[in-house]
Amino acid sequence: MSAQSLEITAAHFGEARSPFLSARRVSELLGVTQSELAKLVGVARNTLVAKSGARKVDLALSPVVRILAMATEMAGDENRAVIWFKHQPIPGWAGKTAYDLVGEGKSDKVLSYLEAVRSGVYA
Repeated sequence: MSAQSLEITAAHFGEARSPFLSARRVSELLGVTQSELAKLVGVARNTLVAKSGARKVDLALSPVVRILAMATEMAGDENRAVIWFKHQPIPGWAGKTAYDLVGEGKSDKVLSYLEAVRSGVYA
């Protein structure tokens, strides 16, 4: 994925006139509540809505947005990427989905898997 396409996709997850990612937009895309999103990314629910926590939320949401951007590029459709993220078990992870792995703090493993698939390696 080129830096420019990632930037355009990441901008899709932000609020107008804000340099930070929007928890509201990410939760709407995933079809989860903000409480569920907070638990997924490991921050308090109040942190998601507090302006003072914007930088912390941005750091917490970044891996999810990167995974969704890469999955969208590969699937060709944002909705298909979300379905994959939430429901498709990743080979080698005992039936766990990307959603499960992100919730366990293993978003780097999901990104590595996507990179391998994009490079032509299928686990």
